[in-house]
Amino acid sequence: MNNIKNVFSIKDLENLTGIKAHTIRIWEKRYNVLEPMRTETNIRLYDIENLQKLLNITLLHKHGYKISNISKLPDNKIPQLVNEIISDKSVKNHAMSSFKMAMMNFDQVLFLSTYDKLLSEKSFREVFFEIFIPLIGEIGYLWQTNTISIAHEHFISYLIKQKLLINTEKLQVLTPTRHDKVFVLYLPDNEIHELGLMYLNYEIQLNGYKTIYLGESVPTESLKDVKKYFDNITYVCYMTVEPNPSVVNKYIKEIKKEVLDDDSNFWVIGRIVESIDTSLESENMTIFKSINDIVALL
Repeated sequence: MNNIKNVFSIKDLENLTGIKAHTIRIWEKRYNVLEPMRTETNIRLYDIENLQKLLNITLLHKHGYKISNISKLPDNKIPQLVNEIISDKSVKNHAMSSFKMAMMNFDQVLFLSTYDKLLSEKSFREVFFEIFIPLIGEIGYLWQTNTISIAHEHFISYLIKQKLLINTEKLQVLTPTRHDKVFVLYLPDNEIHELGLMYLNYEIQLNGYKTIYLGESVPTESLKDVKKYFDNITYVCYMTVEPNPSVVNKYIKEIKKEVLDDDSNFWVIGRIVESIDTSLESENMTIFKSINDIVALL
């Protein structure tokens, strides 16, 4: 059975475009910019073409075009205008819209062409910070509001992972230039949200350090094993949904007791750090609120 979502409510359109449902209704009624389907109970439903058109209209509107003028344009003129006005100011909005459409349509070609266009104008770091990090945040919200399915999230996440792996591989052939510490990066037990940790692995290698990337769902015993092979370890743990907030402080204490020593440090980052008791911070344990904070310290 095909469960791919290709029909959207007006609330879905609001979540995907940032245009309030009330405004969409006004644009639709006054200017006839969209052509929704109607259920037997007169509820509006929109197809993928309506979503694409509204994303383009949104970009034009943000760029100063009046909705009354946009509504008079032939349908094929709207995407032409979008392409003509793409500039440094609007490239982020355009790229975000294109990546969303790629996600909704499971369109790998659109994702890759959008990415290649960005990479011709920006560095990979700029693309990740300016586009991918906000996109990942929006994807989480869209999933929570049932605007997209888990299949959409996995599809777009996998493509971003591909780009991270390709760029990280280019660094892995280089000999580390800084030897005062080794970074061990991991996700705790039952944690699978890997994109943020993968990007930190890229940044740390870019700064000349050796990294040991352990990936998702790593038990404490495995961290103790790594100590047998390296000195001056900085452990980097990314917590998005695990450990559960109710036990995260217990987890931190366990790591400090079982893993850390005088020559090692423990860095934690991710959504769950908001639940960590800040009194647990110490000389060898640091809580970070964002990837930017870690990058600035490297």
